[in-house]
Amino acid sequence: MEHWKRTIERANRCFMAGELVDAREAYLQALALAQVLFERWADADEAVAACVISHHNLADLHLRLNQPEESAEYLCAIHQRLLQTLQDSRLSPQLREAALRQSSKTYVELLNFISDHGEYPRTHRLLGGTAAQPTTPHYGAH
Repeated sequence: MEHWKRTIERANRCFMAGELVDAREAYLQALALAQVLFERWADADEAVAACVISHHNLADLHLRLNQPEESAEYLCAIHQRLLQTLQDSRLSPQLREAALRQSSKTYVELLNFISDHGEYPRTHRLLGGTAAQPTTPHYGAH
């Protein structure tokens, strides 16, 4: 966990300094660490948070680079990973519960992204195209 924290902090410093290529490389390193250690971290909440933060930071970076479709890919990837984690009975209950708690945050991030930048193919596939257009409830016989 400490190595991931140092890596993400280095990436954040680069991002804030406008060194976006270096930031991207460090964010990708942090993401790789988070993914490799996802099921091995002692603290399930920290494991899930590290994965979410890594993906969301990469999404922010790609928005800064004016690459919203790449951003959408990272936002969708983590939301989908959490949904898959929820359904994977071989994973610990603690990891599945942490994924459930974080999935509401990743869902809200996706909705905010769609609101600000519109839908992209992967957001449409993942959310079924209903996120940007709430349906009107129907009452009575169908």
